[in-house]
Amino acid sequence: MEEPSREALETPSPDSAGRVVKAWKSRAPRRVWNNPVLWREIRTWAYGRKVLLIRMAYLGISLLVGMGLLQSIESGVALQSTSFQEELVPTAVSIVAPFLVLSLIIINALAVNSITNERDAGALDLLLVTEISPLNFLFGKLAGVLYVTKEMVIAPIIICGFMWSQSAMTTENLIFTCIALLVMDLFVSMLGIHCGMIYSQSRVAIGTSLGTVFFLFLGVATCMLIMLMFRGSFGRQLAPFLFIILGGGTGLYLAIGSRNPSPAITISSFLLPFLTFFAITSFILRDQELTVFSVVSCSYAFATAAMMIPALSEFDFAFGRSRTVDED
Repeated sequence: MEEPSREALETPSPDSAGRVVKAWKSRAPRRVWNNPVLWREIRTWAYGRKVLLIRMAYLGISLLVGMGLLQSIESGVALQSTSFQEELVPTAVSIVAPFLVLSLIIINALAVNSITNERDAGALDLLLVTEISPLNFLFGKLAGVLYVTKEMVIAPIIICGFMWSQSAMTTENLIFTCIALLVMDLFVSMLGIHCGMIYSQSRVAIGTSLGTVFFLFLGVATCMLIMLMFRGSFGRQLAPFLFIILGGGTGLYLAIGSRNPSPAITISSFLLPFLTFFAITSFILRDQELTVFSVVSCSYAFATAAMMIPALSEFDFAFGRSRTVDED
């Protein structure tokens, strides 16, 4: 990557009276691509140099996950076929699943920061008076986020490929998992950009975006574990189920749909918790990989499109004039 700013070179030169004056000479301008947003995301340090530390830490975690997975495969634990009664979650999944969720969280955090950082620096005010179209801005941001977080996109696929090479995953499941991962990467990226656009304060945008990701994955899984603890008692299972479906859907709509309402976002907000619940349940019941893949891919692809279409129609950024009492 190159530095985003031009460096001025200070060179002394004598004037007619013999005094030494300083002449400033700017570095030759760099050629910008047809999409300047994408050029800035890829060719400059738009996210700061701290992203290097994030990459190094993530690669270290990836190495630990790979070593743990290799050890479980060599011992034969990861290759054992288990049933619901013996083990709720297979060993290989218990190792890989938290790593995949961590990857999605990092992608989402950098996506929302790509908007909030520019708002805090005042760059979005200048953007609105330029000739950059919503299409160039949105896809420039999406492609830029996925490029900066390419380690978080590629590493999970490599680990899944390693599991396939060790016969811990079938070819069919490998294809399903890789496609579903790419859909989820696109979803969390779009979610971060969407929250960054509709919330005027950075901390609110970041908290809402990350909170949505935590709820959809960790929150639903936690509520399902609570329901499993109350097996055999429908009355006790009903409360966490309603919390997931009704409470989660309402909260999701208030988080991502109330500021920029649309029928598609409303439908996605109330369906995503239930469909996520259904997908996890289908996975636990075993031998329903196609069902899990279809539900996850279709539901989260629809949610991504629901957030993308309003953003493509016009630049709709929340600035200080649109702050609510809750944000202040």
